[in-house]
Amino acid sequence: MQHGGLRFDQILTKLLPEYSRSRLQDWIEQGLVTVNGKVATAKLKVWGGERVCVTPQTLPSEQPYIAQDIPIDIVYEDDDIVIVNKHVGLVVHPGSGNWEGTLLNALLHHVPELADVPRAGIVHRLDKDTSGLMVVAKSLIAQTALVRQLQARTVKREYLALVWGELDYGDTINAPIGRHPSQRVKMAVVEGGKEAVTHFTIEANFPSCTLVRCRLETGRTHQIRVHMTYIGHPLVGDSVYQKGVQKCVLPLRELLNGFPRQALHATKLALEHPVTGEHMEWEVPLPEDMEELLDKVDEASDGIA
Repeated sequence: MQHGGLRFDQILTKLLPEYSRSRLQDWIEQGLVTVNGKVATAKLKVWGGERVCVTPQTLPSEQPYIAQDIPIDIVYEDDDIVIVNKHVGLVVHPGSGNWEGTLLNALLHHVPELADVPRAGIVHRLDKDTSGLMVVAKSLIAQTALVRQLQARTVKREYLALVWGELDYGDTINAPIGRHPSQRVKMAVVEGGKEAVTHFTIEANFPSCTLVRCRLETGRTHQIRVHMTYIGHPLVGDSVYQKGVQKCVLPLRELLNGFPRQALHATKLALEHPVTGEHMEWEVPLPEDMEELLDKVDEASDGIA
């Protein structure tokens, strides 16, 4: 055996690379892995020729949620993944104050077998009031592969955001993000935070606001909202990160200040299929509320010098 004498958890990772090391270690600790008919331990050394049996299992505590018949917009689906165009106001994962009525509950109804996958196959999230594309894995193997792609930064995600102020050119924001030092419900650019990189280009210019396309290189919590605020251009409608009423030309003031959510939409998603390896990408248009806002802004902008 090429790796004879190594710890059993190290060997198992090599034998089953489609599963994460932490997942395999969990199974060992749960007694779900045997070597020659006996329950294995992580520190057990193996030398070759042993008979290994793995019985995958999801802990009940990982999936205590109910299936609910909630409409969701399926953009694409096959045996391994589901691509969802999440609508505004839909919470992704149950939590404090939102234990039901979430995307996770809807997925369990749409794909019952997701009850056997941690977090019902969800590998990344969008804020409640952010719309757009998300990928969901339909198996543990697909989920592990997608998580690894996210970690390797090979999943490409693009967002459209309407921000306050007039920007003339795109740029890259490379500023670390961590928990806000005094307001714990917020994130902020902080020394010692996790690396965060956002690239943005200009899609359309208006008086007092700009439509930008943001491409994430990393995926930190609230990354676009924090980064655009950091450079002085918070998102229109962002009640968390917008500080006070923004300066605005009079014809647009009511429109922009009255928009009820952060003007952010995940418009494009590209990845390698977690099983076939095929490059795939999807793009969806802006939701109705953002389209209507831009139409009204464009109309109100006519005649403004």
